[in-house]
Amino acid sequence: MLFGLKEVLEAVGPVWGMVTGNAPAEPRFDVAVVAVTAEPFGCAGGAWVKPSTTFAGNQRFDIVLVTDLTIAPDADHRGRWPEVTAWLADRYAEGAVVASICSGSVLLADAGLLDGKEATTHWAFAEGYARHFPKVGWRPERILCIADAEERLVTAGGAASWEDLMLWLVARFVGPAEAVRLAKIYIFGDRSEGQLLYAALRRPRRHEDRVIALCQDWLAEAYAEPDIVARLVERTGLSEKSFTRRFKAATGHAPLDYVQRLRIEEAKELLETTAEPVDAIGCSVGYADTSFFRRLFKRQTGVTPTRYRQRFAGIGKAFVRAESGRCAGSR
Repeated sequence: MLFGLKEVLEAVGPVWGMVTGNAPAEPRFDVAVVAVTAEPFGCAGGAWVKPSTTFAGNQRFDIVLVTDLTIAPDADHRGRWPEVTAWLADRYAEGAVVASICSGSVLLADAGLLDGKEATTHWAFAEGYARHFPKVGWRPERILCIADAEERLVTAGGAASWEDLMLWLVARFVGPAEAVRLAKIYIFGDRSEGQLLYAALRRPRRHEDRVIALCQDWLAEAYAEPDIVARLVERTGLSEKSFTRRFKAATGHAPLDYVQRLRIEEAKELLETTAEPVDAIGCSVGYADTSFFRRLFKRQTGVTPTRYRQRFAGIGKAFVRAESGRCAGSR
């Protein structure tokens, strides 16, 4: 989990451009691994970790993430890690968001951060934690639990819930659009419907055909125009056969296929970011025949427009704003 968290957070920003061919963005998170000592240590599974800094360091952090611990569910761990719990309490007092995943919530509880609040953890640990930390309202049915009104104390359930926590954190600190990109890149969420709906349009390969490049520039704004391919041919002065041959050689796509991909990509963004009716979105991207739009959308993404909206429009908004002592549940 530690390596997954580190990889994902460091990828926020640069990875979308790398995968889609768009301009690269700067990293949005500076990630450090903090431990008792700076010496490398082995973690569960035999992997070795080299810490970036120690608990004795004087760095300030905006976010602190506690990973899962390899511990017995029923054991009493109160007072076992005093240096760590004191450090967590100090970081929270400084204003950091402090979050835990799975069994790691024991550290937040032992630091006193969860007293009088609700929290979640792996279901297997809930009974023992409730016995040892009775001041905490344990909610093992939750995926995420936001414990305070400022949204600075967050606990996540079982080990795989780190994905939900990542999307929530990225949506909060970077924005919902970046959280959606992250979900698409790492295929986060329910994968039962395959991964076509996660795919994004890659920037066409580079080429030297200036006529076709000008067509692409025009299409980026005019993709919804009627009789679009005929208008493209007219703009170039080429015969339809020559235009089609050159366009496919330059872009790798037939003109109509290219236009349809542009339109569906725009429709996906509108479904993610607006509440516009599906048929209105179909019209806005160039499909007066909304039945055809729905069929084409499903052929390209594997799901209907409505289902696509359900999957992505809520990312970053999937957890209600916490009030004191109120949990947030995954939708």
